[in-house]
Amino acid sequence: MTMDFPTAVRTCLTQKYATFQGRASRSEYWWFFLAVMIGSFLALLLGPLAFLFTLAILCPVLAVGFRRLQDTGRPGWWIIFPFAIGVINSLLMPDMPTEAAYAAGEFPSTGRILVSGILGLVQLGISLVFLWWLTRPSQPETNAYGPPPVSLT
Repeated sequence: MTMDFPTAVRTCLTQKYATFQGRASRSEYWWFFLAVMIGSFLALLLGPLAFLFTLAILCPVLAVGFRRLQDTGRPGWWIIFPFAIGVINSLLMPDMPTEAAYAAGEFPSTGRILVSGILGLVQLGISLVFLWWLTRPSQPETNAYGPPPVSLT
């Protein structure tokens, strides 16, 4: 059974906001993912709210990804890998030089640019693997993480 859009959003934001146990169906995960993408776009249009939206949505996004991986029989904590690499890359990424810095002949460190590029490629590869895993069907039988998810609709 599949979960519809409003039920998935309600489930992830109220009933399972920080629930890292159990399993999440494909429909629960992908409908919530769509809601997060729409919300992120709208928050970006409103400027400073984007950061607040990101903070508010971080826990349920990680939780539903955690449960979705467990639904496919994989350890849920693996969901932190693409997230952690993205955070590390954003911390190591060189700042964009200003026009005055260019005029003065100051350029970003080549080493930081190289490391950031390599981490970006690693993150892309890991993200593609996770995309594959997150689109796999649920394990029909009870696995180490519990029984198959049941639709709440």
